[in-house]
Amino acid sequence: MPIRFIPHLWLESGAEEAAAFYTSIFPNSRITSVTRYPDVGREVHGQEPGTVLTVTIELDGNPVMLLNGGPGFRLDEAFSFLLEFETQEEIDRYWNALLEGGQPQACGWLTDRFGVSWQVACPMDHWLTDPDPAVRERVFGAVLGMVKIDIAALEAAARGQVSPAA
Repeated sequence: MPIRFIPHLWLESGAEEAAAFYTSIFPNSRITSVTRYPDVGREVHGQEPGTVLTVTIELDGNPVMLLNGGPGFRLDEAFSFLLEFETQEEIDRYWNALLEGGQPQACGWLTDRFGVSWQVACPMDHWLTDPDPAVRERVFGAVLGMVKIDIAALEAAARGQVSPAA
């Protein structure tokens, strides 16, 4: 059996709300299971029996588990989901949906209202590994100057039509 990699995100609370939010944004998505805190171990977990422990979802077929773990740990930008899209329309759609109630960051990153970080981008390895160091520099500089990724601006930077961010 192949290894399954399942991101497991510790939320303070709101796993059910987050699951509903994410499955409403991504196609072919659904809630696959909900587990609840038992009475056993209450002195450790501190939760009321019957409250939601985990919600497992599929986002376009990719499993993700959300845990209502309390304030013990916090999500931060050190972990993010990378979403790559071929068109600006797709970038705009997912950026706007995930940003609802969240905060934009730099270089295509945003933090959603649940504290999860997302990179909403286009494939750019072909520019960042281009044999011409000037192309790499211009594209990287352009990305550094962006909040939401702008494909046309990156293409222009690759062609040398804009200067990199200072």
